[in-house]
Amino acid sequence: MASALPTLLVIPTGIGCELGGYAGDALPAARLLAAASGCLITHPNVMNGAALYWSDPRLHYVEGSALDRFAAGSIALKPVRQQRLGLLLDAGIEEQLRWRHLQVAEGCRASLGLDIGPVVISDEPLQVTLSQGASGASWGQLGRPEALLRAGKRLKEAGATAIAVVARFPDDPGSEALTAYRQGSGVDALAGAEAVISHLLSRELGLPCAHAPALNPLPLDRGLDPRAAGEELGYTFLACVLVGLSRAPDLVSLPAAAADLLRIEQVGALVAPAGALGGAAVLACAERGIPVIAVHNPCVLQVSAADLGLEVWAAASYAEAAGLLLALREGISPAALRRPLPRLVV
Repeated sequence: MASALPTLLVIPTGIGCELGGYAGDALPAARLLAAASGCLITHPNVMNGAALYWSDPRLHYVEGSALDRFAAGSIALKPVRQQRLGLLLDAGIEEQLRWRHLQVAEGCRASLGLDIGPVVISDEPLQVTLSQGASGASWGQLGRPEALLRAGKRLKEAGATAIAVVARFPDDPGSEALTAYRQGSGVDALAGAEAVISHLLSRELGLPCAHAPALNPLPLDRGLDPRAAGEELGYTFLACVLVGLSRAPDLVSLPAAAADLLRIEQVGALVAPAGALGGAAVLACAERGIPVIAVHNPCVLQVSAADLGLEVWAAASYAEAAGLLLALREGISPAALRRPLPRLVV
């Protein structure tokens, strides 16, 4: 097979994608695209499956705002063997729930061999609130962003090379939105606020970061959608974050002279939902002439290639997108695989 075709996979968080709108339900698609491309760069929303995760050296775990900066050409990625994971816990987490998260970290040290520590508790509760935009996408706010940054800086100064954050999120077990989500419709109400937290830390500290919400366990729901089942397996969502960050690439500001960096100039394609093409990474890649594969994956947004004047390769599924990546990797024009095949015009 031809050498790897580095590819970006973007499935925006908090917009209710049919595939990728739940914890880890995009992992099978990511694994397939990683096999087809040989090198897949994607973000925690795709990879995080609560207690479930998947390690693959062809998969690169990059926080969403860092992925945007990578696509814009302002940073490069440097693969590493292991990160030293700092654990940042919200002071607003109750003692029993805090111990549950600490025990997940201990389990990952003992069973998976991860390098975890130091652990820092923020000097004030972070005060997360949740909201929903006019489009239906989830969003949120942080009441004490300066407390988050202070704790993150303490971890970096103590030697952490990547940071896992656990913030206390509001419990609302009886809400209609949560019931709908658990039964397979609606939007993940937590995802937008999670993105705010990880974006802020990653931008300010220049380190790989990802977030896991702290919540009380939910009552049993016999009508649970299979896509939501991964979120019901334990007391925390932290395990997948620790595993993902453990080999997340370093974020290297450009220009840099190192030879072993992965740069946007090496990327051969980007894969994104056909209705969510307005993000910074998609537009940056399109501007560079990087092929964009727009996959049918319904969500609450409707920002299409036609709306933006973009030329894209349309795919009916991620399986078809994998076929297009294989064609690009092997130097086969995707147009040659479709019918009718237009004549050349003189």
